[in-house]
Amino acid sequence: MVTTSLNPSRPWGVRLGTLALWALAGASLVYWGLRLTAQPGAGAPAATAAAPVVPDAQALARLLGAGPAVPAAAAPALSPASRFALVGVLAGRQSGGGAALIAVDGKPAKPYRVGASIEPGLVLQAVGPREARLGASAGGASTLTLAMPVPNAPAAK
Repeated sequence: MVTTSLNPSRPWGVRLGTLALWALAGASLVYWGLRLTAQPGAGAPAATAAAPVVPDAQALARLLGAGPAVPAAAAPALSPASRFALVGVLAGRQSGGGAALIAVDGKPAKPYRVGASIEPGLVLQAVGPREARLGASAGGASTLTLAMPVPNAPAAK
């Protein structure tokens, strides 16, 4: 007679053993899944630095014996001609076409098409060879003519 370790009259032992093995396998799977997908250092709280103290410059100056501040003289107003610099011109063959590269107040030059507003009250009216004319409106009188600097002549050999 062959005896087996499984007793058909007691199936609950096998079922509970199987349940325990599957629970252990599931817990292991969850543990390793969380361990592999976790960000490094995510569990550590971030250290916050205290805000730096900003000293009051005027109070410090008074403490060191400085007198009241003297207001600086106002900068002289720039003439319109000195505020604008013509860097380049693209004049079309048709009348009324073209564009100009104009630097305003020493900033990098920007391209403007004929009829575009350069600043409030100033429009690029027309471009010609080495010059650009500006005015209050596209069809009005020119109030300012910008000219490109003359290139240096090539050196004689």
